[in-house]
Amino acid sequence: MEICLCKRAFSFLLSWWLLFTVVCSVEGLPGSSRVRGVNLGGWLVIEGWIKPSLFDAIPNGDMLDGTEVQFKSVKLQKYVSAENGGGMNVTVDRDIPLSWETFRLWRVSESIFQFRTSQGQFLTCNNAGSPVTATAESVSSTETFYLERNSDNNRVHLKLKSGTYIQASKANYQLTADYQGIPGWDDNAATFEMIIVANNLHGDYQLANGYGYSKAKEVLKKHRNTFITIEDFEFLNRHGINTVRIPVGWWIAYDPDPPAPFIGGSLEALDNAFSWAQAFSIKCIIDLHAAPGSQNGMEHGASRDGTIGWPTSPDYVSQTLNVIEFLVSRYAKHPSLLGIELLNEPAAGAVPLDVLIPFYKQGYQIVRNYSSTAYVIFCQRIGNADPLELYQANLGPINTVVDLHYYNLFDIFFVNMSALDNIQYIYKSRESQLQALNGANGPLVFIGEWVNEWNVSTGTQMDYQDFGRAQLEVYNAASFGWAYWTLKNDRKHWDFEWNIRNNYLQLQLGPSSRRQICKAILLLALAFCFFIQHHWL
Repeated sequence: MEICLCKRAFSFLLSWWLLFTVVCSVEGLPGSSRVRGVNLGGWLVIEGWIKPSLFDAIPNGDMLDGTEVQFKSVKLQKYVSAENGGGMNVTVDRDIPLSWETFRLWRVSESIFQFRTSQGQFLTCNNAGSPVTATAESVSSTETFYLERNSDNNRVHLKLKSGTYIQASKANYQLTADYQGIPGWDDNAATFEMIIVANNLHGDYQLANGYGYSKAKEVLKKHRNTFITIEDFEFLNRHGINTVRIPVGWWIAYDPDPPAPFIGGSLEALDNAFSWAQAFSIKCIIDLHAAPGSQNGMEHGASRDGTIGWPTSPDYVSQTLNVIEFLVSRYAKHPSLLGIELLNEPAAGAVPLDVLIPFYKQGYQIVRNYSSTAYVIFCQRIGNADPLELYQANLGPINTVVDLHYYNLFDIFFVNMSALDNIQYIYKSRESQLQALNGANGPLVFIGEWVNEWNVSTGTQMDYQDFGRAQLEVYNAASFGWAYWTLKNDRKHWDFEWNIRNNYLQLQLGPSSRRQICKAILLLALAFCFFIQHHWL
C-alpha cells in the first residue's frame, strides 16, 4: 500500500514539475529555456549611428536624403518660405525660419536635388523666367535643381537644368528663374546661405543613394561579410545566448535585384546567419525592421526623408504581407527558425490600430500557412501606446508574442535620473508592467530590445553592473524572454560584446531566475503536502 502511494505521489509531483517547465519554456528552445537573445542590429538594415564609418566617403555627405535645410537670401537677409507649408507660392520674406522655411532634400546626385516642403509638395519651376512655386505632388525634371556650393562659407546657388540661376526678387519677394549671367559669391540676388537644420537619417536609402549603385554595392558587400561572422555566433553560444533577432528590410524579398536604390546581398547574408545559428544550436527570429514606405519615418525604417507612408497605402501593406510570405516560405522548415516578427516599431502617432491589427492578423495567418509552431511576434507601437491594446486584439490562438522595447532613454522623463533612480524605475515600473502582461490572457511577453545604457553621464563600472543586473533580473521573468540591442555598436555601452568582455554586463543566473526556481520548489512542496494530507490517511 505504501509503495503504491509513493508511486502515485511521485507521478503527481512529476506531473506538476512537467507543468511548471512547460509553462516557463519556449517551444523550440532546449529544456525549460526562454529566449536569451541578442539583436544583430546595423547589419542587414543600416543604422549610421551603429557604424558611422560606412558613410565617411559619400561626397556632400551632410546633404543626404531627408536632410532638412533652410535658405537665406544674402541680399535680402530673408528666408525662403513655402506659404502654408506647401501647395502655394514660394516667397523670400521671413525673418525667422520655422517649418514653412524648412525643406527636406531628395538627393539625385551629389550636386542635384529636389526640395520637399513640410506638407509634402516639391519646389517646381517650369522654365527660365518663371517663378518657383511649391505645388508639385511628385517629381520630374521641373522639380530638379542643380546646386553649386561654396564650402568656405556654405553659400549656394540654385539653377535649372537649362543653366538659368534662381534669384530672390526684391520687387515681389519671390524666387524666380531669371538671374542674368553667372553669379559670384558676393551679396548678389542669386546667392543664398544654406543652413543645415538636421541631418539625422543615415539608413539604407541614404547610403545607397548617396554613394550610387556601384560604390554602395562595394561598401555593403564588405560590411555584410565582416560586421557579423561565424565567430560571433561562437561567442554568443559560449556566453549562453540561445537566440538572435535579425532585422531585415523589405527589399530582401527582391534579392538579388531589389528596387533602386536598395542593394542586393542581404538574403545571402541571412542564409549564412541561419547556417551559423544551426552550427551553434542558436535560434533565429527574423524581424521585418523596415517596411515599404516606412512605418515610423526613421532610418531603421528605411525612410527616405522622415515621412511615414506605410499606413497610408494599401499597396504598401499588401507588399509587406508578400515579404512576410517570402520569408516564412523560405525558412519555415529550417531547424533554426524560432519566429517571425511582422513589423518593427510602428509609430503610434501615424499607424492607427485599424490598419495595424488587420495587418497583424493577416501576417499571423500567412505564417501559420507554412508553420504550425513558429512564433508570430507583434511589436508594440512606439510612442504613446498601451501594450494591452495588442492583448485585446485576439491576434492569433497559438505561439503568439508581444514585443516591448524598454529603454531608459529617448524621453525627457529619464534625463535627470540618477543611477539609483534608473534602477528603481526598472523594479517599480518595468517589473509591474511585466507581471501584469505575464498574467494577461494572450500572447507571451518579449523584451525584444533593451540596452545597458542610460542618461547618467557619471556612471561607474559598478553602476553599470547594477543597472544591467536589475534589467536582467526583471527581464528574465518575461514569459518569452529578452534580446539585447545590439551585438556590435560604435557606442561601447550599446555593444553587447564590449559589455561582456569588459565586465560591464554580467550574465550569470540572476536573482529573478533563482526566485523562479525557489517558487517552483515551493509549489512542488505544497503540492506534495496536499497530496499526503488527502491520500495518505
